[in-house]
Amino acid sequence: MQPAPPSAAQYYERGTPAYRRVSFALFLAGYATFSLLYCVQPMLPAFADHFGVSPAESSLALSLSTGALAIAIFGAAAVSEGFGRRALMGFGVAAAAVLNLLTAVCDNWHLLLVIRALEGFVLGGVPAVAMAYLAEEISPKGLAQAMGLYVTGNAFGGMSGRVITGFIAEYFSWRPALGVLGLIGLLAAIGFWLLLPPSRNFVRRPGFDPLYHAKAWAGHLRNPALLSLFAVGFLSMGAFVTIYNYAGFHLMAAPYNLNQTQIGLMFTVYMFGMASSSLAGSIADRWGRWRVMAVGLVIALSGIMLGSLAGIWNALAGVSLLTFGFFIAHTIASGWVGRLAQHSKGHASSLYLLAYYLGSSIVGSAGGWFWSHGGWGAVVGLTGVMFATALGLAVLLRRLAR
Repeated sequence: MQPAPPSAAQYYERGTPAYRRVSFALFLAGYATFSLLYCVQPMLPAFADHFGVSPAESSLALSLSTGALAIAIFGAAAVSEGFGRRALMGFGVAAAAVLNLLTAVCDNWHLLLVIRALEGFVLGGVPAVAMAYLAEEISPKGLAQAMGLYVTGNAFGGMSGRVITGFIAEYFSWRPALGVLGLIGLLAAIGFWLLLPPSRNFVRRPGFDPLYHAKAWAGHLRNPALLSLFAVGFLSMGAFVTIYNYAGFHLMAAPYNLNQTQIGLMFTVYMFGMASSSLAGSIADRWGRWRVMAVGLVIALSGIMLGSLAGIWNALAGVSLLTFGFFIAHTIASGWVGRLAQHSKGHASSLYLLAYYLGSSIVGSAGGWFWSHGGWGAVVGLTGVMFATALGLAVLLRRLAR
């Protein structure tokens, strides 16, 4: 699909009913995507116990999903050129919800991993296309706020998916927990389909032209500012997911000895991410994107350092700061990609999200080696270095993005 020329664009303006419909529909898509994707995270210790696998192996239930999602994202923008933005997102959410229901009745570890990988793959049709849809259909003045609401949906989905499954798994088991999330995902898919209007600012591109897509991706990879944003996504998401993957193992062990419900409730700190993503979207134009992103990364790094100290309150405060800061950085970076890309915005978004979810998949699993060989201190050291590197890139973007 080709975006309409700027002079012919018919944007949804902030404050209009259509703008609110688009924003809420994408909120539902973000909610469903991240509740389904991350609902297994608080249950990694339960998987390790039920299937008799190691912590690093149990993390594959999440890492394979995010890895498959990363691969799918890379081609999602290209597929949507002929398939349609709205149709691809709707199919992805509905199919993932059905697959989540299948995991609830699966009792073979390797089959469960296959289903989780497929779930991540079909969800790949949502994030990159959602970012492209917003960049093409929302007026530039309202884009940051709409992107902030979409990321808020991501955060709310990530939080509620983890909290719901953690609570249900404690009192019943992980099977009904996954089943309930699948049903919620189906309801979100229906709401999304009813609310989101068709795209107005591009025309369908029939067929599949590999050369066209290769040129679009190559053009973005020659842009130093975009490359820096892709690296920020890889580093920050990789570190963020690694902390959450192994915090459960850390807090269920002595001296904390938290149970499954308490681990699930830990994810309520995602409310800080919901607040910070909305805040970041509203102040980015006034304070400057690189500055707001750098502040977010400093806050996240401070949270990791605080969480390395002994004491349950230090751990919870550290995770809260990490979440607050991370979502500031992600909101700014994801919206900035669409602004810096002068053409083929869907391709630029797919490259950012490819890096973002590869960070989650690769570092999230590699963190298991650090946990097994060096404990929580090694995990903190790894993620701290990654956030510090991302901070350096954010400062560099002050010059590159001019």
